[in-house]
Amino acid sequence: MTVRVRFAPSPTGMFHVGGARSALQNWIFAKQQGGVFVLRIEDTDAARNRPEWTEGILSALDWIGIARGSYEGPYFQSSYAGEHRAAAQRLYEGGRAYYCDCTREDVQARTGPQQRGYDGFCRDRGLEPGEGRALRFRTPDEGETVVVDLVRGEPTFENKLIEDFVIARGDGSPVFLLANVVDDMSMGITHVIRAEEHLPNTPKQQLLWDALGVKPPIWAHVPVVVNEKRQKLSKRRDKVALEAYRDEGYLADAMRNYLMLLGWAPSGDREIVPWSVIEEEFRLDEVNPSPAFFDEKKLRAFNGDYIRALPMEDFVEACRPWLTGTETIAPPPWQPDEFDPAAFAAVAPLAQTRIAVLSEIVPNVDFLFLADPLIDEAAWAKAMKEGAADLLDAAIVAFEALESWDAESLKATLEAVGAERGLKLGKAQAPVRVAVTGRTVGLPLFESLEVLGRDRTLTRLRAARVRLV
Repeated sequence: MTVRVRFAPSPTGMFHVGGARSALQNWIFAKQQGGVFVLRIEDTDAARNRPEWTEGILSALDWIGIARGSYEGPYFQSSYAGEHRAAAQRLYEGGRAYYCDCTREDVQARTGPQQRGYDGFCRDRGLEPGEGRALRFRTPDEGETVVVDLVRGEPTFENKLIEDFVIARGDGSPVFLLANVVDDMSMGITHVIRAEEHLPNTPKQQLLWDALGVKPPIWAHVPVVVNEKRQKLSKRRDKVALEAYRDEGYLADAMRNYLMLLGWAPSGDREIVPWSVIEEEFRLDEVNPSPAFFDEKKLRAFNGDYIRALPMEDFVEACRPWLTGTETIAPPPWQPDEFDPAAFAAVAPLAQTRIAVLSEIVPNVDFLFLADPLIDEAAWAKAMKEGAADLLDAAIVAFEALESWDAESLKATLEAVGAERGLKLGKAQAPVRVAVTGRTVGLPLFESLEVLGRDRTLTRLRAARVRLV
């Protein structure tokens, strides 16, 4: 038997990080088993679907390493509407489903507001198909449904507690439960690896598999992903879009490493490991069923470690989209002809140790490529206190006299200027830093001045001095 797994997202918004984790788990499992990864786009909600959302899914999968052409699909659920209707008809003709004309208000009137579920009112009425009549599955009255789950063991559900659920709406269109089952059957899916939130639907789907005469797949319901308040990650409340992290400057390798740690851990006391190790060691039966905390701070730290581990050539290339702008990344504040690749290469080693996401490269180096620095007014107010004008005057004179314009000489010179005024270097360099870079924090000051050059540095110091008059 060839293992076949599927990832079946709906194109109704940005690509959720929880979905990305499920995709990676399916991908690795299929690869380990010599199987097939199937991508199915569940696009039957026409009112919410957009072509760009589908492209967003494909692009996001590309980014995390599940590249187009390396999997089967994408298939589109809407293309299988005929099979969905045929399956519903088979269930009806075989006595496994019946028509019901009860409205929601009818059901609530009979069961009361405190009781949930349908009471089987139409089970034996023998209604024929008709407008406004939904098709309900005839759930067995006795016995239980056992779900074989690689993560959760064998969850067991009493059939008498499962209502006769709707499988086709009043207009004849099949609901998700049935469409999902029929698609998995049509595509020969052997293992369904998906989020825990789908577990309540699983006994119903397994009953449908049995009723249609096909052996159900092996299930694996991985833990739900939660925020710091232990609430399920929500698109409305939390930062969950994979594309947002990509465009902020998270590395794909860091993201997929982190996502795989949501409910699982590699061997040994380690978390940052090569992807080849994750592919080799990951086991579904080792996944922890407890909710998995998506910690943005930890992800950010992860990403910083990955950035610092990049070879310098790769780091420079990784920064390029933020230095030049792309379709998804806004252009930097300087004009294209103002960017100096050599100057950036000179400060890149300094920047690599200081940024956690690639988008931070812009505020760290913008002073090099702008005619005038972007002054942070709060930083200016903090640095340009009493004595700042005198210090700038002295620094200008001392820097003008330097024979060698290098970081070591610049540091020694400003240190001496500060000492003459009873200031330690940290205090002495604050007005100079703000005058030259516009900020109180950034790359090492003296290396930055060396790359910026004598003329531009002195021009900015003089401009700051004029502003202080």
